Amino acid sequence: MITAKLSHLRISPRKVRLVANLIKGLTAEEAERQLSFLNKRAARPILKLLKSAVANAQSSANADKKNLYIAKINVEGGPVLKRWRPRAMGRATPIMKRTSHISLSLDQKETDAQKDKKAITEKKSAEEIKTTSQKEKLPSEKKIKLEKVDQLEKEKESTAKPKPVTPARPYPTTSRSKKKFFSRQTFGNAKKLFRRKSL
Repeated sequence: MITAKLSHLRISPRKVRLVANLIKGLTAEEAERQLSFLNKRAARPILKLLKSAVANAQSSANADKKNLYIAKINVEGGPVLKRWRPRAMGRATPIMKRTSHISLSLDQKETDAQKDKKAITEKKSAEEIKTTSQKEKLPSEKKIKLEKVDQLEKEKESTAKPKPVTPARPYPTTSRSKKKFFSRQTFGNAKKLFRRKSL
C-alpha cells in the first residue's frame, strides 16, 4: 500500500468528498481520466495528489501503473479559519472557512501469475497439514477419546430429569367450557353476588 497526503486544502471537506467518492475503487488510469474532465474545484488538487501517489509507487515499489488502483481515499476536516461579515443593524455574522486533509492510498492488483502461485502454495500447505495430522493421530489416543465420549453420554442419561406429569383438568379444554366452569366456581365459602339488575 502506497499512501500520499494533502493537508490544509482550502476547500470544505463536504465538497471534496463529492469528488473523492467518485474515484474510490477505480484504477489509477481511470481515475486520472475522470478527474481531468470533472467540473469541480476539488478535482485538480486530487488529480495532483493521485499523480504524486503513482510516482511514489513506481519509484519505491517498482509498481506498474496499469496494476494500481485506489484502495482508500479519506477526506477529513482540518482547522477552520473564522472570518466576520457585516450585516444589517450593526450586527456581524461569522464565516467559517473550512479546510480539509486528504489521504490517498494505492494498491496493486494481483496478476494471473501471482494468483496461480498463491493457489499452489495454499494447496501445498493444506497437504502438509493433512500429513502431519495423520502422523500425530495414534490408535491409543482414539480409544481414550471414545471412552471419554461414552462416559459423558452415561452422565447425561443419569442426570436427565423425568418429564413432569401434568394433572388431568376438571373441565374440557375448549374455551366455552372453561368459562362455564370458572363462572360456577366459589371462592372459599363466599359465592359470587354480582348481578346486573337489583331485585
